[in-house]
Amino acid sequence: MRTLSEIAVEIRRDWKKVNFGAVPYLDAMECLQSVHDNYGFDNGKSIVAYFLSNATTWRGEKAKAIKSELNKLLK
Repeated sequence: MRTLSEIAVEIRRDWKKVNFGAVPYLDAMECLQSVHDNYGFDNGKSIVAYFLSNATTWRGEKAKAIKSELNKLLK
């Protein structure tokens, strides 16, 4: 299983113009290992959930695969 920081690096490589609403959550994900970690007062699960809700404009096969991977981490 990959860490959230590894996933965030891949997202940045693929998503060239990250939606401004997703940027703070992507930044936070780069500092986390798992959804069980905290970033400030926020837990990893909420950070990933908020990222996903702000990543609707990110499309394509890579986006679909990574979003699926992140959703599995939330369960």
